[in-house]
Amino acid sequence: MRVLDWKVRGFRLVDLVALGLLIVLMLGVYLAKTLAGRERGEIARVEKQISQERQRVRLLEAEVAHLEAPARIERLSVDYLGMAPPVAAREIAPQALAEHAVEEPPKRKETTP
Repeated sequence: MRVLDWKVRGFRLVDLVALGLLIVLMLGVYLAKTLAGRERGEIARVEKQISQERQRVRLLEAEVAHLEAPARIERLSVDYLGMAPPVAAREIAPQALAEHAVEEPPKRKETTP
């Protein structure tokens, strides 16, 4: 008697093995499909998060552009620091810089406690 012809409770052994393999394959495909669905959901969640982060980056870039606006900085420097643009009388030519160079201030003496 050959192995392929063995019978178990009226079924050939080959048929039972094939049925077992079919069941294992069906479960494998089901699990793969389930895991793929989870991964698809995770991918959608991450893409939504990326979109939100890009929107936040654009908002922060707009805020930085507003805060770095030269007109705003000039207005704040005048209002809070009392600064003003230099007057033309205080400007000198680059050739005259050597004449107006200031000597280095004397170094402070280090004191040890």
